[in-house]
Amino acid sequence: MTQLLRPDDPRLTWQGAVSLERTDGWVAPWRIPCEDRVLFPPERLGERLAMPAGVRIVFRSNTTLLAGRLASPHPESSPIDLCCDGVLFGSIPLAGRDAFRFDGLPPGDKLIELWLPQFGTFRLRSLEVSDGATCAPCTDVRPRWITYGSSITQCRAAESPTRTWPAIVSRARGLDLFCLGVGGECHLDTMIARMIRDQPADLISLALGINVMGEASLSPRTFRPAVIGFVQIIREKHPHCPLIVRSPIFSPARETTANAVGFTLQMMRQEVQAAVEALIAHGDCNIHYVDGLEVLGPEFAHLLPDGLHPNADGYKVIGQRFSRVVARILS
Repeated sequence: MTQLLRPDDPRLTWQGAVSLERTDGWVAPWRIPCEDRVLFPPERLGERLAMPAGVRIVFRSNTTLLAGRLASPHPESSPIDLCCDGVLFGSIPLAGRDAFRFDGLPPGDKLIELWLPQFGTFRLRSLEVSDGATCAPCTDVRPRWITYGSSITQCRAAESPTRTWPAIVSRARGLDLFCLGVGGECHLDTMIARMIRDQPADLISLALGINVMGEASLSPRTFRPAVIGFVQIIREKHPHCPLIVRSPIFSPARETTANAVGFTLQMMRQEVQAAVEALIAHGDCNIHYVDGLEVLGPEFAHLLPDGLHPNADGYKVIGQRFSRVVARILS
C-alpha cells in the first residue's frame, strides 16, 4: 500500500519556481509568473521558462519510496534526480516517460529534494510515498542565488539536473538556487531584469553575451548600455547584493570572427568588462567582473563538441571553477 500526494499539496515546496500552473489534472512549475507569460516574448523564451531548470520539489518525510505520474511527457526531457539529506540517491531518465519511481530510500526522517529536468516541460499528476509515511514542509534558509544566462546556464547536455554547473555550485556552496538559464534567449530582456529585481536574492550572477553574439541582437553601440541598464534595474531593489557579471566562455570559431553586426567574442568580453568598470566607477561597490575564459578557456576546447556548448564534463569544469569564484567573492 502507498499514499498519494496531490501536486498542489501544501506540504510540498516547489523551490526555484516563481509560479505554478494548475489544471484539474496536473501542476507545472514556471520560472516566471505564468499568468504574465504574454509579457515575455518571443514564444521560445516562454517555452524555455516553462522548463524547470533548477526547480526542486522539497519536503521532509520518512518514506522509503518516491514515485510520480506525469501528464504530456516531453520526448526530449532530461532525467529527474532524487537527493536525500543533500546526498544524490539516484537519477531516472524521463524522456517520453509518464512515470518514475525510486525505491529503497534511507529509513527515518529526511530531507527529500526531487530535482526536476533542466530541459523539457514537467507536468505532475501525483506523487506517491510509502503508506503511513510522514510528510512535512521544509523552509530553505540558505542564501538565495539567482543566476541568469543562456543554454550554457540551462545545461541541456549535463548528465542530470544535479550535474548542471549551477546545481554543482549551489550544492557545494550551500546556496538556494534560482536558475534563469534560457537556451538561446539570454538577450538582456527588460522583463527578465525586472523579475530578478523583484525576487529575493543574496547573490546574483549574470552570464552575458553568447546569445547576443549568435543572434546579433545587440551591436557594439547598444550592448554595453544594455548591460549597464540591466544591472541598474536589478540594483533598484538589490543595491548592495553581491553581483557577478561573467563574459562568454571560450568558443573557437567566434573568438576573432565577426558576426553580422561586427562583434567578435573577444570584443564582447571587453564590452562586458567595460560595463562593469563603469558601474564600479559610478559607485557600485559590490559588482564583480569574471572573464569567461577563467571558467572555461581554450585549454578545454576538447569539451566543446560543437564549438559552443560544453559536454557533460565541460559543465562539471564550469561548476568546479565557478564555485571557486563564488567562494572568493562571498568571503
